Amino acid sequence: MSGHATQYTLTPVAQKFILHWGEMGTRWGINRTVAQVHALLFLAPKPLPADEISTTLAVARSNVSTSLRELQGWGIVRVVHVLGDRRDHFESIKDVWEIFRIVSEERKRREIDPTLRVLAECVQELKTSAQGDAYTRERLESMLEFLRAMAGLFEEILRMPTGALKGVVKLRGKVITLLGAEKKRAG
Repeated sequence: MSGHATQYTLTPVAQKFILHWGEMGTRWGINRTVAQVHALLFLAPKPLPADEISTTLAVARSNVSTSLRELQGWGIVRVVHVLGDRRDHFESIKDVWEIFRIVSEERKRREIDPTLRVLAECVQELKTSAQGDAYTRERLESMLEFLRAMAGLFEEILRMPTGALKGVVKLRGKVITLLGAEKKRAG
């Protein structure tokens, strides 16, 4: 199997993007290698086997395997088979809108949803406690209301068909202008 390993040749621009994506991944709380593997697969014109990913990125094969499992768990990388090659090959979703949708949903599930649950529990505990601090309860209810509203808006945006979402993005400045004009008329 090690006789199969070749190196996918990276252009300087591809190297720059992969290194930056890895760096950004660490800032977003994602392992650098996971982000780099994703970047490589996103740019690769054909599916790549794990040994080739490992050689190309100069990363241990075990680290690549772990990264591929995580990316598969997120649903942005999948296994494909290549005729005449028994190895698993991997490819990334290429549609940036779909990647955004998947990553956003996963981040909401991991980060926002637990926060909403804890805030709701805290508010409930303060409501039922005889010594509930009214000021703290008011602050937490305000935060909970805001996060619920933003999570609802976020979910609506993620459910939009890609074409509609692209349209909303193109209109974003116009919507703010329109809402500002309506506010002036109403005031």
